[in-house]
Amino acid sequence: MKKWIFLICSVLLLSACNGGEDAADEKKDNLKKVSVVLDWTPNTNHTGLYVAKEKGYFKDQGLDVDIILPGEAGADQLVASGKADFGVGYQEGVTQARVQDVPIVSIGAIIQHNTSGFASPKSKGITKPKDFEGKSYGGWGSPVEKAVMDSIMKQENADVEKVNFINMGDTDFFTAVKRDVDFAWIYYGWTGIEAELRGEELNMMYVKDYSDKLDYYTPVLTTNEKMIDSDPETVKAFMAAASKGYQFTIDNPKEAGEILLDAAPDLDKELVMKSQEWLAPKYKDDADRWGEQKLEVWENYASWMYENDLLDKKLESKKAFTNEFLPK
Repeated sequence: MKKWIFLICSVLLLSACNGGEDAADEKKDNLKKVSVVLDWTPNTNHTGLYVAKEKGYFKDQGLDVDIILPGEAGADQLVASGKADFGVGYQEGVTQARVQDVPIVSIGAIIQHNTSGFASPKSKGITKPKDFEGKSYGGWGSPVEKAVMDSIMKQENADVEKVNFINMGDTDFFTAVKRDVDFAWIYYGWTGIEAELRGEELNMMYVKDYSDKLDYYTPVLTTNEKMIDSDPETVKAFMAAASKGYQFTIDNPKEAGEILLDAAPDLDKELVMKSQEWLAPKYKDDADRWGEQKLEVWENYASWMYENDLLDKKLESKKAFTNEFLPK
């Protein structure tokens, strides 16, 4: 009798275990698979996404999110073509794509203000835009670079044609300025922080300090029009989780930094942690909520691009971005 009771209990226990596993598998199967493609290798601009994945915020929204690297195609192209559901991009890239009828849309500002600018080692003596004359600039070959430099140099009656432009390719800033470059365009939150850790003093000129029109959103989260039209609930769910991930990063930069390092262990720990601390208050900054975008920011930068012959036609700014999917 005892033997039969034992067998019955064993069968019931095994069924319960299998039922639990089946339920877990079924829950996993019910998650909607989506992808988000980064603009570059993982860094602190992306931490909120890794937090949302690690903390289960995406799963809570019914999503199984795959964070992928862009490869040669680039994030904007992958998102616009629908080969990735979401991406990390830049206002300037979205603007240029939109005027060429590429259906990409910005759905959230990752950082509220432009933290990029022209940087040089203090030993180069470049303290103002006029000092660019006669110097070598290391860039990536975009017309935007020369136009931005020209616009701020004109404020000091300086001539951008007296700057020697060199394509840096994949060379990092620190190698380039020791070799054949005097200054370059960097994001302070990463390269500037790395300079601090190296004990290398920089002169930094933030582009937003020279014109309100250059205080644009960089980076941003993107999707395409088809996704918005056909599956707005998934876009809303993705942004709810991403927003929660970035808010956690704002409130807990140290733990968030550890999560990024777990996901990308090849990153320099000291750089990640210091960068995370520096960026934490800048994700949301003076906005009412993380991710918020203003029409005037899109209009200002688009008009600047058009005036500098960087666009073939004027941008329909209202179609280039939306706050619709941000949590209320």
